[in-house]
Amino acid sequence: MSRQFVTEAVMVAIYGQLLASPASIEYIVPYTTILELYEFQASSDPLMGNPADDQHVKTKINEMISYFEEPLNKKKIERALLTPWAKSPSILFGDQVSIAIINAVDTAQYGEYFDPIETELILTSQRLSIPILTDQVELIARIIESSAPVQVYDIDDFDFAMDEESLDQV
Repeated sequence: MSRQFVTEAVMVAIYGQLLASPASIEYIVPYTTILELYEFQASSDPLMGNPADDQHVKTKINEMISYFEEPLNKKKIERALLTPWAKSPSILFGDQVSIAIINAVDTAQYGEYFDPIETELILTSQRLSIPILTDQVELIARIIESSAPVQVYDIDDFDFAMDEESLDQV
């Protein structure tokens, strides 16, 4: 069985190692984070501090958008959007990595602590009982502070998070 994480689409674009996993992995991505890719694509604001890194990430975002817009992938995504909390069939990104899009619904349950996308990440994590993977230290701190009943990993701890699965099965 593949390891699963809830994450934002932009995290997959920024951190190439997420697509180069030696083990089978599936990222569950709320649809609103796919929409966010279009906002990043249209924005002239830099995503990264280094201009070369920024250009690379924007190229990866464009590639992801194009891939999601391919007819078969688009059909999978559109099917998930018909029902709240529906999850698309997996969209393959190589031999070991897949992404499933979920039509998450922000119920404002965590509205005072988190923005709508963060709330969707938390609710998806709760609903599917899988950890969140993020690079946002402030989000991790707020999840801990709010006692949200989810597991969260910093992307810097990605290798550790992948190893955690084997510990869970013991």
